[in-house]
Order: sequence, then structure tokens, then C-alpha cells
Amino acid sequence: MTLGVALAGANVTNYVDEIVEQSRAAAALGVRSAWFGQRMDYDSPALAAIVGRDVPELQVGTSAIPVIGRHPLVVAAQAQTAQAATHGRYHLGLAVGSTFTAGAFGLPFDRPITRLREFLTGLRELLETGTADFHGELLTATPPLPTTVAGARPRVPILVAAMGPQALRVTGELADGTLPYLAGPKTLSAQIVPAITRAAETAPRVVAFVPAVVTSDIEGTRARAVEQLAFYEQVPSYRRVIELEGADRAADLALIGDEETVAAGIRRYYDAGATEVVLTSTDLAGAADQRRTWILLGELEAGR
Repeated sequence: MTLGVALAGANVTNYVDEIVEQSRAAAALGVRSAWFGQRMDYDSPALAAIVGRDVPELQVGTSAIPVIGRHPLVVAAQAQTAQAATHGRYHLGLAVGSTFTAGAFGLPFDRPITRLREFLTGLRELLETGTADFHGELLTATPPLPTTVAGARPRVPILVAAMGPQALRVTGELADGTLPYLAGPKTLSAQIVPAITRAAETAPRVVAFVPAVVTSDIEGTRARAVEQLAFYEQVPSYRRVIELEGADRAADLALIGDEETVAAGIRRYYDAGATEVVLTSTDLAGAADQRRTWILLGELEAGR
């Protein structure tokens, strides 16, 4: 996987139908991977499975499912079902979570790194062996029946939206790579890539998620980015990487401009150590500019 797009819908009659149509449109323009965030409405592995089955040109992934409030047995079942449905084109993205996520489940947000380590340990055992006998401090995974899903091969790749030093260490040891969002090129090269690489036995995947729009309405699109991305400035992990990049706002990290501007911005992420780049918020300037952005992605993909 190299270049991709994160897809989302708004004000639609049927969310699944809308995302499938968006995915078909993106694939027709040469985009080769589509990613779906985990919110509190749809189920992202199920959506990825549907899209991957209906649009076989696409690799599909989730970015990212918080481990708090979930169990490795359940996530392993979801991920393997999506992998079988897509014939090996599914990529599982996980996240540590936050107090916001934990509160929705009525759970305390405590010992997040321990929880992440135990979740990944149990999950990997389930995916690699078809069973588990894991007893941690916070999680237990001891299925009485086999957990392997026929056709779920190769083993589902596991990526974690890790950006802090401790989370990156655990991710390097137990996952296949990381999914940083709003971590600019300077932060990638100086902080994220060195930290995960030191902890990993093999070269990790670094899938950079970057808000980007190809548009002529730079001022208006920037204003909408300021409004729509402001939420992330209140989350400590995102606030940290925004500041590490020397930015004041999340919108400062968005790539907004003509094709040359956005393409140059994407190249900076690869130069900083990203192995893949996924563009987010491509709908900020409307459908026409979203299509313009996807065309650029397809052209860049074809030229790689």
C-alpha cells in the first residue's frame, strides 16, 4: 500500500451505500486504498469488509478502533471476517483511546499502555495460532473453541495509532506499524519513526494520515479546516504532536492548495519516513475539489 484516502459521509440516506459509491468513485480515479474511522455509529471492520468485497481494486483498513471498551476476542473475529471477505486486503488499525472514548463506556481511562500491551499480546496470539491462553492484569483471553476464520489469510496486519514514546515502544514490539494523524514531517522524522524503529524487529509500516484538499479556494477551505479540526486540539496526544511540529492549530498541518502544493506536501511525508500516506478531510471544499484531490492521488499512485 502506498497512497490512500479516508472516506466519510454526511447527510446521506444510507451511510453504507454512500461509502460504497465513494469507494467506487475513488477506485475509478486510481486510488488504491480506502480507510474508515471508528466512530460511535457504524462498525468500521464491517464497513471495510463490505467495501472491500464490492470494490476489489481497493485495499481497505480501519483507523482506528480504540482498545478500551473492546476485547481481543471480539476484534479478532471482526478482523478475520473482514480479511476473509476481502480475500486478504484488510488492515486493522487500533488506538489507545482517550478519556472521551472511555467515558462513553462508563470506564476509567487508566493504565492505557498496559491495556494496549495486553490487548496486542492477546490479539496477536489469537490471529497467529487460532487460540489463546493469555492472562493479563486487565485482560484475559482463553477461548474454549478455535478462533480461526477460514479464508482469513494472510494474517491480518495490525497497526496502532501510536504517537507517544511508550505507545510507540509497545507498537514496535507487538504490531506491524503505526497510524499517526496530525504528526507532521518534522515530528515523523525526529520522534515517531526513530521510536518505533528502535522497538521493532523488522522495518515497521508508518502510515501517515494527513488532511489535504486540492482546491483554488485556499482561504475558504483553510477556514473550514480550522473549524472542523479544532476538536483534535483538545486531545492531549494530538495537541502534543501539533506543538512538536511547531504549529498552533491542527489546520496548520493540512495540505491545502493546487496539485503541485499538495503533491509536494505528500513528498515531504515520504521523505520524513512515512511508508504510506492517507489523505483525510478531502471533502472540506466540496465534491468537485474532493474529486480533484482523488485524481491527484490516482496520478501520483500511477507514477510510483
